Amino acid sequence: MNVSYQWLSEYVDVSGFTAEELAEKLTRSGIEVDIVEDRNKGVTNVVVGYVKSREKHPDADKLSVCIIDAGQGEDLQIVCGAKNIDAGQKVPVAMIGAVLPGGLQIKRAKLRGVESQGMICSAKELGLNDKLLPKEIQEGILVLPQETEVGSSVLDVLAINDKVLELDLTPNRSDCLSMLGAAYEIAAILGRSVKLPDAEAALQQAGSAGVKAADRISVKITATEQCSHYAARLIEGVRVGTSPLWMQNRLMAAGIRPINNIVDITNFVMLEYGQPLHAFDAEQLNNGHIDVRLAEAGEKLVTLDDVERTLEPHMLLVTDGTKPVAIAGVMGGANSEVTNDTTRILLESAKFAGSSVRRTSRQLGLRSEASLRFEKEVNPEAVLPALNRAAALIAEYAGGKVADGIAQAIAGSHKPVSIELAADRVNNYLGTALSLDEMGQIIERLHFTFEPAGEGKLLVHVPSRRGDITRDVDLIEEVARLFGYDNIPTTLMTGVTTPGSLSKEQSIRRIARNLLTQSGLHEVITYSFTHPDQTVSLPGLYSAAKPISLAMPMSEDRSQLRTSLLPHLLEVVSYNRNRTMDDVAIFEIGKAFITDESALTALPQEKLLLSIAMTGKRRGAHWAQKSEAVDFYDIKGIFDRLISYLGVKGLTYTSASPDGFHPGRTAELLLATSEGSKVIGRVGQLHPTVQQQRDLDDTYVLEVELSPILEAAGDAIVYKLLPRYPSVGRDLAVVVNASVPVGLMEQSIAEVAGDLLESIQVFDIYTGERLGANRKSVAIALVYRHAERTLLDEEVTELHAKVVQTLEQQYEAELRK
Repeated sequence: MNVSYQWLSEYVDVSGFTAEELAEKLTRSGIEVDIVEDRNKGVTNVVVGYVKSREKHPDADKLSVCIIDAGQGEDLQIVCGAKNIDAGQKVPVAMIGAVLPGGLQIKRAKLRGVESQGMICSAKELGLNDKLLPKEIQEGILVLPQETEVGSSVLDVLAINDKVLELDLTPNRSDCLSMLGAAYEIAAILGRSVKLPDAEAALQQAGSAGVKAADRISVKITATEQCSHYAARLIEGVRVGTSPLWMQNRLMAAGIRPINNIVDITNFVMLEYGQPLHAFDAEQLNNGHIDVRLAEAGEKLVTLDDVERTLEPHMLLVTDGTKPVAIAGVMGGANSEVTNDTTRILLESAKFAGSSVRRTSRQLGLRSEASLRFEKEVNPEAVLPALNRAAALIAEYAGGKVADGIAQAIAGSHKPVSIELAADRVNNYLGTALSLDEMGQIIERLHFTFEPAGEGKLLVHVPSRRGDITRDVDLIEEVARLFGYDNIPTTLMTGVTTPGSLSKEQSIRRIARNLLTQSGLHEVITYSFTHPDQTVSLPGLYSAAKPISLAMPMSEDRSQLRTSLLPHLLEVVSYNRNRTMDDVAIFEIGKAFITDESALTALPQEKLLLSIAMTGKRRGAHWAQKSEAVDFYDIKGIFDRLISYLGVKGLTYTSASPDGFHPGRTAELLLATSEGSKVIGRVGQLHPTVQQQRDLDDTYVLEVELSPILEAAGDAIVYKLLPRYPSVGRDLAVVVNASVPVGLMEQSIAEVAGDLLESIQVFDIYTGERLGANRKSVAIALVYRHAERTLLDEEVTELHAKVVQTLEQQYEAELRK
């Protein structure tokens, strides 16, 4: 937002403070001023001159000799090369000794033998941004209005002696997207009053058109959620022309190009009140009717930039009951544009929902000063004052007559905000010792009203222009910044403090990362978004999950939330193999998004997963040993090491054949819980078909849900003394059916041996013709130890015999002979 110092002074007394000093105070109070721009780029001694005559230069076809009355007593002879110079004009004249931007000094000179006593200037030569000037005067010398006084300083006429404060507003301070909002802010800082325009008095002076607005125009709001208030005035007998120079100066200082008196007035009032307005040619509306509704699918409108827009059902339109005439809050339609032939105007002022305007503006790629303000929510109580102010200005500067009354529709009213402010709470927050009276004085400077609300409290009524203030902490911030951040004393923090630490989940995730990288794996981070086909061949742990599609995906490759980490890990494997990195061992800890609903009505569950993928060689070729390919037990062993380190008990493996996995080399992970065993993951080799589709060699993967492991993990590492008493080792080899899981045998042994069993280790599994069909030999090493005494040989023999008996009874095992 660009704030003109001269324009600002019309609403609040800024005497005694320069623009730079105001910028410093604004910045210190919380509204940053990026730069203070001086509109005078170094111009001195330039006055308004009257062209009394223009003759062709005797020796140059492109030059003219002009006689100028510059109000100095004697006429000046100036040679000018501009094509648009003519007698009867009033123009800027740089006198002898004048200085122009860039340090150019005007001297007496001869051009082709004719003396020139000064220079007639263009807007660009005066340092003005000629792109902001009306198109017809962007080239050639600057022609001033006929009512301009001869001899007056151009610096005053064009408001060049002005400075502009460029405000860098945060999204919550949309109230300062207007001159009045900036004036309220300056008034609060300086402790001065604000002078508001009196639009009602100006309307009364302008006179009436002799008709009632309600008899000629009507307003209806169909989309009540997107538009809460729509008001319109009818102005007849309008003459479209040039706006007054002072208004053009104000607009150009704010960075807006003047167009004509009607458009300039709507822009001027928008800058003044922060309330966007729009003017329709009333003759182009169907019986002067306005209906604010949502667009129909495929509906089209040619906007003011002559582009045909295809509209969607969520877009808010202003229509005349038969056709759209504007995209509400964004841009008007070419079919109702004000032209030079327009004589009747329907002037719009409305409160459109910021969310609706924002979505439409972004989707159509149309950002304007109006949409910027609507997006941040305009002041609902400025709708009518801004409408009346613009109508009065149109009556004054476009010769119009304003119809009596306002045609409006109201779908929702603004609820006033009142907040209780306690002095103790303010001082506790700020570390100050302000009294309630001092706080009241600060509230009065903000032009808020308040009343006592009990001992040490105020009930503050927040005006609608400050929509950012909704809680008492917002008021506390206002007190702090107007009291002055520099005035708040420095105090030490008091209270109970605790040292920072990692949560159990964070600690275990860090341990898991360290342990997995120490095991030779590399961590990868992949996208949370995936392609719809990624989960077809390898659905992962949650095969029944319904993929969640994004409303506005970056591309089809990233159009759904992932339900498994494995597809992206395999992409990483393929990426490395395509670059001759055949030995890949990677892992990822990340979230999958799970829901079983086809139509999402609630937020998905975010499951924290650990996934591992390994392929290629366990170790490369070496002179002392052969290279070996990774297998099922490599990936299982790495995970078992992690589980053992975390102290997780009750984890078992059972054979499984899920989709996408090798039917004979895959297991499910079961974790014993209070509610029974729960499947928490899978580990195994990819199905040969999946490997072929992805052009992979034998690849082994693991995917496990981490939440149950986090719950079962031990909270701390327990250290034990080295055992004082000797252990006793016993080996046994039994022949069982090939389908008997060795893990179940280990569980049975542990149950029978109890606390005396220190360790159990399977050290050999053998199959062969000598054992018979579907039979296998399992060799197990057992270590027994008592913590407080030496075991007797008889005790160990008896316990070991029970172990053998249990295996014989439960698994029909036979001791191998």
